[in-house]
Amino acid sequence: MELCIQLSITMLGKQLIQNNLFEIGIPKLKKLIRYIRSKPGAFQEDERTKKLQRYEADHFLEPFAGLTPEYMEMIIQFGFVTLFVASFPLAPLFALLNNIIEIRLDAKKFVSELRRPVAARAKDIGIWYNILRGVAKVAIIINAFVISFTSDFIPRMVYQYMYSPDGSMHGFVNHTLSYFNTSHFEAGRETIDPLHLGFPVEVCRYKDYREPHWSSTPYEVSKEFWAVLAVRLAFVIIFQNVVMLMNDVVDWLIPDIPKDISLQIHKEKILLIDLFMKEEQGKISVGERRAPSTLTENCSRRSNSSTHHAKTDHLDSTRHTNSTSRF
Repeated sequence: MELCIQLSITMLGKQLIQNNLFEIGIPKLKKLIRYIRSKPGAFQEDERTKKLQRYEADHFLEPFAGLTPEYMEMIIQFGFVTLFVASFPLAPLFALLNNIIEIRLDAKKFVSELRRPVAARAKDIGIWYNILRGVAKVAIIINAFVISFTSDFIPRMVYQYMYSPDGSMHGFVNHTLSYFNTSHFEAGRETIDPLHLGFPVEVCRYKDYREPHWSSTPYEVSKEFWAVLAVRLAFVIIFQNVVMLMNDVVDWLIPDIPKDISLQIHKEKILLIDLFMKEEQGKISVGERRAPSTLTENCSRRSNSSTHHAKTDHLDSTRHTNSTSRF
């Protein structure tokens, strides 16, 4: 109950009211302070009355500090919602209301209260995704312990199936109460008025699994305590594995990328491969066309060179014959 009250105050007071007020109030206050500090002097009174340019008006806005505070706020909210949802089941509803309001406040803040951020490519949210997965896994274990150790769910099941004579819940309260002899109070801790009920009380009952005062081991934990503890630990293990299995099944059934988008990406890849193959085939066909022409040019060059050599040899032989006849 104490945890439920704390979570209700946190989700209602801090998340829904305080954070959203600071979300829009702090940037406006910083904008006002920045404008007052950069206010021109009296000699520039005429220029101050002029309409400011867009870049001059943006100078008074708060610089963009990054998305780390926004991510941190969502991580803290996700932790409150998932870690202790068994204690405060209304936490997801208040988180939804907070996010609906914060979407509009963040839109106004980024559009009119902050300078334009520098765009940067990002494949995903980075390390924050691993943090969310870690918090979700820890939340399963914590909720299992909360359900097992802070409720009467397990003791009721143990009593109904192990100790009840007729399989009903009749006698459950008496089963969970132990005996205490009032004469065993330590010195200085006795009741102030033993007769405040009109008669002396020799035995009282308290909620715990302990041996009675007439047992050989008085006030020691009883075997019922160990049975309930064993069932609680078994419930934690079973609950953890079942929820993680369901998480994996849902993760498999609902892919990260929708089916239509994955089909479109596949079609784009096929088109790119076809375009690449067409380009390669075009290069090969151009190379094959150039090869015969190159071969023809080489053959013509070789025939021309052989003809030229033959003519040169014929001229040389003619000259040699003429010179011989003259001699």
